[in-house]
Amino acid sequence: MAKRDQEKWDRKYLENPRLREQRPPVRWIGSHAGDGTGRIALDLACGTGRNAIALARNGWRVEAVDLSAPALQILTEHAEEAGVREAIDTRLIDLETFDPDEKRYDLILMANYLDRELIRRTIPALADGGLYIVETYMRHPENEKRDANPDYLLSPQELKRIFAEGFEILDYQEFWNENHALHRMRKAAIVGRKS
Repeated sequence: MAKRDQEKWDRKYLENPRLREQRPPVRWIGSHAGDGTGRIALDLACGTGRNAIALARNGWRVEAVDLSAPALQILTEHAEEAGVREAIDTRLIDLETFDPDEKRYDLILMANYLDRELIRRTIPALADGGLYIVETYMRHPENEKRDANPDYLLSPQELKRIFAEGFEILDYQEFWNENHALHRMRKAAIVGRKS
């Protein structure tokens, strides 16, 4: 596991009360995930679980994976409060080496995190007809967070290129982030159905 990354995120979740707060999920869950009864989703870099909990509320069984044990503990607490704990399996995972079984998931979600290689490595884990949802930050001259690592920021239309082969693009948008964010940042999101 990337020890330095793990320590950094553990510290953030332990020291920043804002990260413990429950927040709304990405909007693509409501508009595209629908009724997931009996289906299984993978929430990559799930953090404190806002998206995993929303999926579970919509009938999905969710595997929520992250490298931070404190984040997963907060997720578990929030899931218990929401009454969906039994629908969510949390796992402490090194995403740099995570290699899930082929065609295991009906939905894969990555939000506020970007690992292009992880996307490529997890596409085979998506069942035919399954949805892959990505929402994360972009490079933009008006971004307020100037110290963001450019390696973890998308370029315009990049998600469309990543999902160009083997996917039907159901939705793609570029927009400014949520009102509750610390910094105004440009984001991109895609919903692709595996063909």
